[in-house]
Amino acid sequence: MNEIRTLRQEELPESFSLSEFAFQFELTPEEKTERIGWTDPNQVWGYFVDGALAAKLTILPFQTWLGGKSFTMGGIAGVATWPEYRRNGMVGQLLVQSLKTMKEAGQTLSFLAPFKFEFYRKYGWEIYVDYLKYEIPLDKLPKFQAAEGSKIVRIAKNWELLNPIYEAHAVRYNGMLIRDEFWWNQRYFKFKKGTAAIYCNPQGEHKGYIFYQVKDKVATIHEMVFLDEEARRGLWKFIADHDSMIEKVQLNAPIDDALPFLTHDPKFKQEKITYFSARIVDVEGFLSQYPFDAREEAEPVYLRVSDSRADWNNGVYLLEFYENGTAAHVTKLAEGELPSDSEALSCSIQTLTALLIGYQNASFLAQTDRLQGSSELVRRLEAAIPERTTYLSDFF
Repeated sequence: MNEIRTLRQEELPESFSLSEFAFQFELTPEEKTERIGWTDPNQVWGYFVDGALAAKLTILPFQTWLGGKSFTMGGIAGVATWPEYRRNGMVGQLLVQSLKTMKEAGQTLSFLAPFKFEFYRKYGWEIYVDYLKYEIPLDKLPKFQAAEGSKIVRIAKNWELLNPIYEAHAVRYNGMLIRDEFWWNQRYFKFKKGTAAIYCNPQGEHKGYIFYQVKDKVATIHEMVFLDEEARRGLWKFIADHDSMIEKVQLNAPIDDALPFLTHDPKFKQEKITYFSARIVDVEGFLSQYPFDAREEAEPVYLRVSDSRADWNNGVYLLEFYENGTAAHVTKLAEGELPSDSEALSCSIQTLTALLIGYQNASFLAQTDRLQGSSELVRRLEAAIPERTTYLSDFF
């Protein structure tokens, strides 16, 4: 007999054994005991065959920033199947179940790290973020000077000191996690070794931080956060002062990062990495929260959405923009109220996700036939969507 359900507490060891096998890592008995201790079995969904766990995934409860607003998000993680059960559609069924579960939990959005983008696109997830991966030799490090009176203060791994700086940084992007104490201590600090230091400006304000490790002549910057240009320069000056210890620096940065333009020699290794995928779980709920940026004279838009894996999303939505331009009144139309095709824009759930999370704009999606409708309707919708870079500096 086949069954899809959440795990029981006593089934968690088998779930972790499957993860170890699928993702090729090994936990010590102590590490496994610790992880079992803080894992909620109700967040782990399993596909069982005759009582045996064959496949599983976890839905992690997160919040993410989008347009400066907090959105509840379900993070899909730990998707795995034992080899003897693969290619039987089990993961697909678990993903469909996860959509129902996330909708019931009010998680209007979902993120995951795809092993294969093509596979998850079949279930409605779409690319939402790229980042830049830098490898900078010592002689090409920025030649910045720190502001007079500023200082760098080394600190313990103290999430309460770092989190206010992180939040002021993260809210500027679409798709960053809202971190809590558990995430900082059990997922961020725990799996990354190194040193944390805060940048204090001449007025004594905390305007940036760096978390990094120096090993084998390489400075690996796990995270560099700066809230203004002065902090950027001060942090890079700090890294450059490690010149007797390092030969190169490695770090990741948002796709719109301006460091190459600011350095004296930008001919260092720069690689664009396509990272996570996103999916709108509940179109009506998501649209009702979305921070549109429409002007007072903005006319309404009809939007026809197709979703083959979550039928509750199929339909036409009327977006009527409020005068203050910070949201929209959203109405899902009944069959008798549907407009003609010429009056509406049409797209898939993947396209809608890429559009509203800010990964692609409406004009490009229309040019590539991912968004169908008149040029006037495309222009109208594009004008209502605020421009903001997507980024994610975490992993799950």
